[in-house]
Amino acid sequence: MNFQMKVFLRLIGATLLSMTSGLVSAGNLKLDASKSNVQITFKQMEVPVQANFKHFLANIDLNEKQIELSKAQVEIDMNSLELPAPEYNKEVQKKEWFNALQFPKATFTSTAMKLIAPGKLQVNGNLSIKGKVVATSFPLTYKAEGNGQSFEGSLPIKRLAFGIGEGEWKDTSMVADEVVIKFKVVTTK
Repeated sequence: MNFQMKVFLRLIGATLLSMTSGLVSAGNLKLDASKSNVQITFKQMEVPVQANFKHFLANIDLNEKQIELSKAQVEIDMNSLELPAPEYNKEVQKKEWFNALQFPKATFTSTAMKLIAPGKLQVNGNLSIKGKVVATSFPLTYKAEGNGQSFEGSLPIKRLAFGIGEGEWKDTSMVADEVVIKFKVVTTK
């Protein structure tokens, strides 16, 4: 794996991990970081790479009686991506990738939630990374877990839509355009 690819992978991983160790509130629920995780998966030269974010904040207001009133907001620390090769973690913070100095946070804000099956929602919202905002939609499952809730989902994105991978890194034969953000957030009372 070449240096640039490793840097990109670290950047994506750190972003996802940052989503997993933070604050979640769902009513009076708090994040159980030991059971929660956020990871990204992308392909570098056709080889899947997974990375995690270390820091994130999330507020989930799930109204099970009136789902349409539910809301979610997530903030990810872009400097917290942990790639499989630690030497690339700083590289992905650079302008060509996350430009974390100018854009230290990525955010997701829901705009609508709809019940599509018992325990399954369709979530619409705006994802902002590197100053670019893209409307997104993804399925989210939820269930009671212990004395709290578990929320799971995955959101495929196109990295180039957010300007992630500029210059020579726009070449999708090296690093694929599709990145999947996968998360599990577990809360307790």
